[in-house]
Amino acid sequence: MEKGKIIFLNGVTSSGKTSIVEAMQDYSDPFFYVVANDLFENTIGDKHLQTDYWKYLSEAIIMMYHTAKLFSDSGKHVLIDGILVERPELTPHYEQVKNIFDGYPLDIVELYCPMDICRQRNIERGDRREDQSDEQNKIMASNIHYSYSVDTSVNTPEECAEMIITFLFKSRHETLDTNK
Repeated sequence: MEKGKIIFLNGVTSSGKTSIVEAMQDYSDPFFYVVANDLFENTIGDKHLQTDYWKYLSEAIIMMYHTAKLFSDSGKHVLIDGILVERPELTPHYEQVKNIFDGYPLDIVELYCPMDICRQRNIERGDRREDQSDEQNKIMASNIHYSYSVDTSVNTPEECAEMIITFLFKSRHETLDTNK
């Protein structure tokens, strides 16, 4: 059985990850399952998160990656709504991701959004600290090899979803078909 694609949407909070995930899930072909940092954080009791947040979250994030592999092994496409941050509990995070997904069809997509726009989105949302995106940006892994990048400050979530799907599914197949 052919493995399903694993698409890691990497960006700071309020960069548009969840909105793009929702737009991509509106498609029937391709169909996507989703794993997300927030979803896996909810598997941890509040007591433990308050005691040692990064220890437990880091363990859950690694389990999230293995869950994504299970979907892929079953021929299902999966979106990862996450962020590659370098914390002592995960370091080297990006290298771990590459090792975990070695031999899998992994595409990491950069969700770019200027920090001032992320800050404004955080304020409007009300459930994030104003500087939360800035804090995450400072600890984001560097030298990430992105398959594709979208600017969420100039494109709607629906436009970004279409661009990602076109690039990862349609344009590659057309290129392959013309090379036969």
